[in-house]
Amino acid sequence: MSKNLTSRAEDYSKWYNELVVKADLAENSAVRGCMVIKPYGFAIWEKMQAELDRMFKETGHQNAYFPLFVPKSLFEAEEKNAEGFAKECAVVTHYRLQNDPDNKGKLRVDPEAKLEEELVVRPTSEAIIWNTYKGWIQSYRDLPILINQWANVVRWEMRTRLFLRTAEFLWQEGHTAHATKKEALVEAELMNNVYAEFAENFMAIPVIKGVKTESERFAGAEETYCIEALMQDGKALQAGTSHFLGQNFAKAFDVKFTNNEGKLDHVWATSWGVSTRLMGALIMTHSDDKGLVLPPNLAPFQVVIVPIYKNDEQLDTITEKANGIIKELKTLGVTCKFDSRTTHRPGAKFAQHELQGVPLRIAIGPKDLENGTVELARRDTLSKETVSMSELSSTISSLLGVIQDELFNKALNFRDTHITEVDDFETFKDVLESKTGFISAHWDGTAETEQKIKELTKATIRCIPMDAKTIDGVCVYSGKPSTKRVLFAKAY
Repeated sequence: MSKNLTSRAEDYSKWYNELVVKADLAENSAVRGCMVIKPYGFAIWEKMQAELDRMFKETGHQNAYFPLFVPKSLFEAEEKNAEGFAKECAVVTHYRLQNDPDNKGKLRVDPEAKLEEELVVRPTSEAIIWNTYKGWIQSYRDLPILINQWANVVRWEMRTRLFLRTAEFLWQEGHTAHATKKEALVEAELMNNVYAEFAENFMAIPVIKGVKTESERFAGAEETYCIEALMQDGKALQAGTSHFLGQNFAKAFDVKFTNNEGKLDHVWATSWGVSTRLMGALIMTHSDDKGLVLPPNLAPFQVVIVPIYKNDEQLDTITEKANGIIKELKTLGVTCKFDSRTTHRPGAKFAQHELQGVPLRIAIGPKDLENGTVELARRDTLSKETVSMSELSSTISSLLGVIQDELFNKALNFRDTHITEVDDFETFKDVLESKTGFISAHWDGTAETEQKIKELTKATIRCIPMDAKTIDGVCVYSGKPSTKRVLFAKAY
């Protein structure tokens, strides 16, 4: 299976597209720009969902659900948000079909069924949610509201790629309301930290926490916090964002509350989200020319057992032993699958599980039963070792932690060796094309310079790092004074 994959060195984009399909993660659908997430891909997303959901609830958030459709009048209430998403909106104009009198057996839109007001298919839910919050909030006693929604959204993309950019995608979106600016700012930064913790501890992806420039902010936000990751091809990927919305949406929807001094004030807001784009990040950070490499913390199953046998009697004996191993591993919190399919030979099973990135593979044959050992193979290093059955569970439990840590450290080393400080524009362009990765350079703080660099190089300012030090310098492009380095990169 993996032999048919294009190599990353030959064509990284083609490698990615092939891997998503051949590893049975997702495929294109009959709807242009939309994808079908297949069971194995959805199993990874479910594990992401479960961990994030746990982290949200531990920080005091609750889940709710809001409508898919947003009346156009509500959507356009916050002008910056409406303007920012207008070109990506799918719009419902009619509510009924009818038999087409000119084409027997076909349907047409009923011209008499035009909606009084168009409905926008949500590209994001601030409008419908803040219109709802207006009825929930009267006084400071009703605050804070800490809500998260697991949902799908539609952004009508013309150029799509599975997981990374599709017209419809799955995500979570948090929407919170607060009594003070300080509370809202703390919330926005807290959730960005939650995303960073999840990316590093579960996805084994090192990220840089920062804030976006004004031109890169979420439409309608006063500040956008983000986590930026670096893929193996040297391109950056925005892995999550958290927005301080100020009072913009509260003013647009007239959401006021009586504060503890008895005065009316507008509510302060945040929103934050990650999407199935994280699947793309996971694939591109760790995988190789043989297929997926999954961190144990997110693998649908962490261990697969493949029996090697010549007859049913041998299979029965191996199955009994495998069931005992699975039971023992389960008590340690390790997920394990016994691949007893009789329709596939062991070699084909090995190839499939390698392609799908199962962290550890156990092979058991008659000789292994005689010797009381198994062959244990690691997906990340492709190394194999013979392990005593009596030590198997403890070895696996320990090894899964080692694999998780080593995947993170490998990605961290790649990231850190691909952050290059640059002080002149010619070097900037050269590094961008030859070495790739993040470029740390001074910027004069103007949107004009930011746009010019983007036009000339296709590189954008990914973020102003949270830990950026104040250092006097000159802008890499304009030569004007600058007090901080920012991170540029080409990005997905």
